[in-house]
Amino acid sequence: MRVISGTLKGRNILGYNIDGTRPTMDRVKESVFGTIQNYIKDSIVLDLFAGSGNLGIEAISNGASKCFFVDNSIEAIKVIKKNVESFNINDKATILHNDYNKALNYFNNSGIKFDIIFVDPPYKYEIIDEVINKILEYDLLKKQGIIVLEFESDKLKEKYNNLTLVKSKKYGYKYVYIYKNN
Repeated sequence: MRVISGTLKGRNILGYNIDGTRPTMDRVKESVFGTIQNYIKDSIVLDLFAGSGNLGIEAISNGASKCFFVDNSIEAIKVIKKNVESFNINDKATILHNDYNKALNYFNNSGIKFDIIFVDPPYKYEIIDEVINKILEYDLLKKQGIIVLEFESDKLKEKYNNLTLVKSKKYGYKYVYIYKNN
């Protein structure tokens, strides 16, 4: 696993073998970041279910000003901390060891809103619909912000309130949907 573009391009990311995670493949990440490139510069990013921090690190490499990494696994948190330190991006990273509900509640109570939210939970949970509804309920996505979702079998709608599906693509057995907040 490596950073595929930006200032950290070519650097290796630790954590491809964390129990319970499946890292986003390079070709999928390349396609996603090609699509969202215009949203990244100076953005505030949430990498929910962060795993190794792969997606958030890629966003920082491409100009995001801040990324909040959230994962419920202590092993994942340790790996994210190692990656953040090795890439010397501590000033742009906040790492939270929490489940997604507590983390979203924390952001709501703290008034933190995001330009980009990555949601890539373990496939067996099928909770993306629930996560989208929490993000909307708490108003965590800025106007014109985007949510990038990676999943296997969740059933998602074309539209959720002000969120409109702008891209959907299948990669093998997984799907990537990108919604924009209009």
